[in-house]
Amino acid sequence: MPNILIVEDDININNLLCEVLRKAGYTCEQAFSGTEAKLLLNIKEKAYTLVLLDLMLPGASGEEVLKEIRKHGRLPVIVLTAKDSIDDKIGVLTDGADDYITKPFEIREVLARIQVQLRHIEVETKGAAEVETKGEAEVETKGEAEAETEVKTKAGIQEGQGSGRLEFRDMVLTRSTFEVSIGGRVLPKITKQEFAILELLLKNPKQVFSKEDIFEYAWDEPYMGETKTLDVHISNIRKKIKTVTSDEYIETIWGIGYRLHE
Repeated sequence: MPNILIVEDDININNLLCEVLRKAGYTCEQAFSGTEAKLLLNIKEKAYTLVLLDLMLPGASGEEVLKEIRKHGRLPVIVLTAKDSIDDKIGVLTDGADDYITKPFEIREVLARIQVQLRHIEVETKGAAEVETKGEAEVETKGEAEAETEVKTKAGIQEGQGSGRLEFRDMVLTRSTFEVSIGGRVLPKITKQEFAILELLLKNPKQVFSKEDIFEYAWDEPYMGETKTLDVHISNIRKKIKTVTSDEYIETIWGIGYRLHE
């Protein structure tokens, strides 16, 4: 059963979230300050499936707690915040949050976004298991392997064993380690959605994807016409690419969407 850590200093909001989550079939634990949250995470880090994190906390700030979580792995974090400017959202996502919900929020939205993150965990877990199984079981003749490599090279993309790795130019996406690198240099703090966006683009390097296609692939939920969330993630990906290379990798096709830049 998923165990969710609620980090919120408002007692009423914290208790409400905990009550709703328990009625929905989840277990939950509560922290009312950033300092308390850090202590719980250090003691029982692997016990939590997801964290709901307020930013404006007594003791350690929500940003500090988020950085602490990211030091230890890929535990999903949904930020609860009253800050709604685009700069605040970019900052939170860049620091490693998987999603954000602006206060005041609807409980149904919180539950829906939690379900989305849990589905992502399930998909990633199954995907990693399938990659390992295929990698162990797959047997190809030398001639078939060479022919496949030649076709993929001409297309500008290569897939690793068991489809566990995608390549385009100097970019390598590795599913098993959840890493994206360019020229051997790993992009910093890649989030689940950023990873999924790049995965989709690398699977089809010549294809132009609409914003709707990219959003529904990366978030696994219906596209409602709001583009800011996707635009923020594309901007973050570009910034992270710039930390390792000056080359452009994502091209904007105005009025349509995005594709890889050849």
